[in-house]
Amino acid sequence: MSGAPVVVVGAGPVGLTAALLMARRGLSVLVLERQPAPYARPRAVHLDDEALRALADAGVAEAFLRASRPMSGLRLLDGRLRTLAEFRRSPSAGAHGWPQGSMFHQPDLEAALLAAVAAAPGIGLRTGVEVVGLARDGGVTVRPSGGGEPSDLPAAAVLGCDGANSTVRGLIGAAMTDLGRPDRWLVADLRSAAPLPVWNGVHQVCDPHRPATFMPVAGDRYRWEFRLRPGESREALAEALPALLAPAGADGAEVVRVAEYVYRAQVADRWRAGRVLLAGDAAHLTPPFIGQGLGLGLRDVHQLAWKLAAVLTGAADDRLLDTHQAERAPHARALVRLALLVGRLMTGGGVGGAVLRRALLAAVGRVPAVAAFATDSRTPPLRPGPLVVRRGRAGRRLAGTLLPRAPVAAGGRRCPVDDVLGHGAARLRLLAPGRVAVRPAGGAEVAVADVDGVLTAWLRGARATTVVVRPDRIVASAR
Repeated sequence: MSGAPVVVVGAGPVGLTAALLMARRGLSVLVLERQPAPYARPRAVHLDDEALRALADAGVAEAFLRASRPMSGLRLLDGRLRTLAEFRRSPSAGAHGWPQGSMFHQPDLEAALLAAVAAAPGIGLRTGVEVVGLARDGGVTVRPSGGGEPSDLPAAAVLGCDGANSTVRGLIGAAMTDLGRPDRWLVADLRSAAPLPVWNGVHQVCDPHRPATFMPVAGDRYRWEFRLRPGESREALAEALPALLAPAGADGAEVVRVAEYVYRAQVADRWRAGRVLLAGDAAHLTPPFIGQGLGLGLRDVHQLAWKLAAVLTGAADDRLLDTHQAERAPHARALVRLALLVGRLMTGGGVGGAVLRRALLAAVGRVPAVAAFATDSRTPPLRPGPLVVRRGRAGRRLAGTLLPRAPVAAGGRRCPVDDVLGHGAARLRLLAPGRVAVRPAGGAEVAVADVDGVLTAWLRGARATTVVVRPDRIVASAR
């Protein structure tokens, strides 16, 4: 491996998580950020327990959990804020040991990530610099954001985690492909010293005249979102904000920020040029209706960090990097299209759609299977490929899905199974109900107790006895 660092462009949550994941695998990392200081305004507010697996591997899950709160579920409301349907989530831990969904203030997460980066050996951070070029033989050209002469930096690889207006994406000649029409919304972030009289989950107002979303975030913070009508200005809707907040009892809250967002449904046509790779919003943009914007980016780097480490340490050749777009792009497209569909179902159709929606929701709200689907945090499995072998009944059920982060007992201590797996690939084998053998890559097989029976039930449900798990905890094969 060359002595040059991996250069991560963008110090948002995705870029900082990528840096921590790679440093934990022994790589030297340099993070470059155009802004001179962290952006203090909230953006993402929701994260599911699958994506939290990436933060756990980066060492910041506990800090995130201290600053977040469990999401209670989803309520669908009509234009008068009457409940059409309610899909509750249990506040207790799901299959991965955390709440299925958590609400948070993004600057809190970024502060935790920056603290971890500052304490991590092997990670450098430079702010106030803008990437203006990429070298074919490896490296980046940067310029201080205040002006000045550009300078060249060597790089073993480059990760473009620089957001929706990605410079790196443009420099490799990639372009975004539209999956749906852009949608203009006004976003208002609020604070209230006294708790507002709203339920502790997400509220979706299914009103074709003025679709809206509102929710408690974390601490004393709340968010309201209203769709802008065609031709309507941000200023006009902002003036009407007190009247729009009043029906929910939020008109007395402090309005911290009002901004117009254009929600886009896009996926990049090219995610890689040699050892320059895209992740996060640089590679895909999604409407917010299923809360997967940040989660998609964290999954990108969780699945990319170990692949890049294998290539740069000589354990694999560059062909392994071909799997980045092959695995992540279809998964991103599936979730972006799902967000588009959910958005249409909840807010589209005009007056006739609202009448039909009310009738349908009255029925499906009484069907437990539908309610479970509406609150499930699982995302689609990765497609079959070189790293996902879906053969036999067990393989078709489990390959490409995420291993439950179940509690096990080993050597007199209780811990998540991830702690026994190590940082590499591993094999799990069912010995008997409540007993599982774990063999980390290059290590000896260790028998552990399946404390709550989660792994036993998971394996038996797929009629599997053995699974091979990748370093990102995704099942590579099962039999």
